[in-house]
Amino acid sequence: MSKKFPEHSHLDLSEINKDMLKEWDDKEIFKRSLEIREGQPDFVFYEGPPSANGMPGIHHVIARSIKDIFCRYKTMKGFLVNRKAGWDTHGLPVELSVEKTLGITKEDIGKKITVEEYNAACRTEVMKYTKEWEDLTRQMGYWVDMSNPYITYDNRYIETLWYLLKELYNKGYLYKGYSIQPYSPAAGTGLSTHELNQPGCYRDVKDTTCTAQFKIVDPLTEWEEFGEAFFLAWTTTPWTLPSNVLLAVGKNIEYKAVQTFNQYTGKPITVVLAKNLVNVYFPAKNSELSLNDYKQGDKDVPYRILDKVWKGEDLAGMQYEQLIPWVKASDNAFKVVTGDFVTTEDGTGIVHIAPTFGADDMKVGKENDVEGLMLKDVDGYMRPMVDLTGRYFRLEAIDPQFVQDNMNAELYGEYAGRYVKNEYDDSLTEKDATLDVDLSVMLKLQNRAFRIEKMVHNYPHCWRTD
Repeated sequence: MSKKFPEHSHLDLSEINKDMLKEWDDKEIFKRSLEIREGQPDFVFYEGPPSANGMPGIHHVIARSIKDIFCRYKTMKGFLVNRKAGWDTHGLPVELSVEKTLGITKEDIGKKITVEEYNAACRTEVMKYTKEWEDLTRQMGYWVDMSNPYITYDNRYIETLWYLLKELYNKGYLYKGYSIQPYSPAAGTGLSTHELNQPGCYRDVKDTTCTAQFKIVDPLTEWEEFGEAFFLAWTTTPWTLPSNVLLAVGKNIEYKAVQTFNQYTGKPITVVLAKNLVNVYFPAKNSELSLNDYKQGDKDVPYRILDKVWKGEDLAGMQYEQLIPWVKASDNAFKVVTGDFVTTEDGTGIVHIAPTFGADDMKVGKENDVEGLMLKDVDGYMRPMVDLTGRYFRLEAIDPQFVQDNMNAELYGEYAGRYVKNEYDDSLTEKDATLDVDLSVMLKLQNRAFRIEKMVHNYPHCWRTD
């Protein structure tokens, strides 16, 4: 009796795989699957192209298997499914690999090496593992036409994209806007959410934090009874404080006013913070101490909590003085606004808002029609205070007229050119004072810092360079 299907004495999936691949190749099954569908409706598939400058991994096998399922399904449903392979040849990893191999930096292009030589090296680098990718494609039985791939560095591809962008522009679908993106000064590029979600990109670091005192312009009568009145706002990034333009409170969060002394200057002050966080800043044992008995330098600082409670919505609209008056801001800046992101989990329940350095901050600024604090560079472009190398703009890089009309060059000049993180400056070590420390000390001397301390917190890192 003849058997319809071959029988195997034992299951050897590897051997079965090889036999099936050989049969597909010998009979040109992929090619024939296209020929018998000639004239049928098209299902067009352009593979989201891999980068051939890196070796393929198991995750590529999984992704390609999913792609293959849809193409085979559509073929079985009667469609003509031409599958076009491609190569992604754009991207920073290629450039960084070439620069490392050649021992150059971006600044050397056009000096130590011509643009043409650099581009040629990148073209070679980006196709380094083409053979390995082609072998994987065949071994996993992935049907895709690799004989005529589209390549993203090909001018035909580039010009096609420019044409499509032009059509979108002509139809009014494009607009110029701004968004806040994590940025790597070392790599010279922004980092996507996907990149930052990779394991190890967020790491614990020990930084200087500062609870700053923002002087209230027209404090309530009861806030004026003991020294000057301040809103307290905490930040793990003191280098963003010069760009502050707003303070955010929770609409329904309860706030208290506390009479006390600044521990650094000894001056009497009244500070406003969330009711649920008072105990974080004021130890219960000090509540029994008399304000009249305090002497500057005393380790235990007395305080008195006012009875009344204010909701965040009661504070909205109150104005405060610019904390670090280096650059003029918009006329409606330096006021308290409400935000649904404000919590009492940490800090003071009052959030320092710098729209040029935070996504939530920019959203709050737009909602309240308050622009981020910007500088005009020598080329006429408006920029945030930190340049693309990770440091405060040097005075000579700022438009002279803008400096004259909008800046206090003397105050700003002391910190101009300083890197926001010592890691960005090869001449600095861990022993050198950071910008965060120096700014906090400056505020401390000006009676504008309530608490300065070291803290371990989670901070994003560049997966390519850190």
